Amino acid sequence: MKSRTINNSIIHSQYLGKTKDLDRLNEDVNSIVAKLGGKQTKTSKKKAKARVEQSDQLIKHDSAGGKEKEKQAHTPVGQSLVRKRNYEAPRPEWHAPWKLMRVLTGHMGWVRSLAVEPGNKWFASGSVDRTIKVWDLASGILKLTLTGHISPVRGLEVSPRHPYLFSCGEDKMIKCWDLEQNKVIRHYHGHLSGIYAMSLHPVLDLLVTAGRDSTARVWDIRTKQAVHVLSGHSATIASVKCQEADPQVITGSMDSTIKLWDLAAGKAMSTLTHHKKSVRALAIHPSEFGFISGSTNSIKQWRCPRGDFVQNFEGHNSIINTLSVNNDNIVFSGADNGSMRFWDWKTGHCFQNSDTIVQPGSLDSEAGIFVSTFDKTGLRLITGEADKSIKIYKEDDEATPESHPLDWKPSFTRKRY
Repeated sequence: MKSRTINNSIIHSQYLGKTKDLDRLNEDVNSIVAKLGGKQTKTSKKKAKARVEQSDQLIKHDSAGGKEKEKQAHTPVGQSLVRKRNYEAPRPEWHAPWKLMRVLTGHMGWVRSLAVEPGNKWFASGSVDRTIKVWDLASGILKLTLTGHISPVRGLEVSPRHPYLFSCGEDKMIKCWDLEQNKVIRHYHGHLSGIYAMSLHPVLDLLVTAGRDSTARVWDIRTKQAVHVLSGHSATIASVKCQEADPQVITGSMDSTIKLWDLAAGKAMSTLTHHKKSVRALAIHPSEFGFISGSTNSIKQWRCPRGDFVQNFEGHNSIINTLSVNNDNIVFSGADNGSMRFWDWKTGHCFQNSDTIVQPGSLDSEAGIFVSTFDKTGLRLITGEADKSIKIYKEDDEATPESHPLDWKPSFTRKRY
């Protein structure tokens, strides 16, 4: 109250000063007219009048400005002085819906791992039944069954430069299979417990494995030597991916964190703590410098190399087991209860919401989706499921924007994390 009284007195004194200046100006004009002997022209009268009016306007402007400054000085607490710009989500790209094309059966247990050959002619699947099966991608015919693991097979990778298939499992074993001889030629020893995930570096002859011992190990596939042991997580590492650039390794753990590792130094670059529950799934975009992560009720998008947060994919409220991304900016998420979603990478918009179809003879509780991958063209999606089946999906060729219009409403809010 005291400050308002002081401000009012200052404004009043300023106004009085300006008024005195105006009176003085009027006296000067009258004296000039008297000296001219009343012979003032119409032009001079107009000029004098204009000056008086201009001065009057300045006084009014200063007075109004003072009152406005007083208002600003007493802006209520919590009211912003700068107008907040509303966030408006960009319009997502239209994508055709995906439909089930083929179901492959043959495994006697849950299908926990998948890998597509670089030539896109065949793919491999690993199961809880301890076997690895090789399938023809075009026809779905079983070509080969590999045995050797004594526990569930949890990870598979196919080398782009050698005729090698790598596998890992809960038996703590990492095997290198020579596909020209269909037999194991190397073992990699070092993990102290079950191995749940593996990833081949896209360019270097390096293999990264991770599991229940809370470490990720980097292997030279030729010498079988451990190059690095990446320690820092406090619980099981459920997913690991290799990023071609930098070079970099990304790990997702049951301790709810994601770590980005410098592959050259073998040290953590950053730790992301935005998830509240176990991070079970990771997927790297094949052509853009970013990745996504999934945990219970949460899918988040990040930017490499530091892991800057981009956006949330909202709406899949379940335990997210698997994520996949293709070059057409389509994201797939599969969950423990058999629910699956298809998303637009750019905007995080969910354009398809569906559930897997449990195979005849299976229980409803066997509707979980454990693993997924797109083929090398990105036109087919392969999933491994709890009903012991492998399902292949493709886009509906007959769908158009007219027959399946984009169901989207702009959002004006955006979560920070």
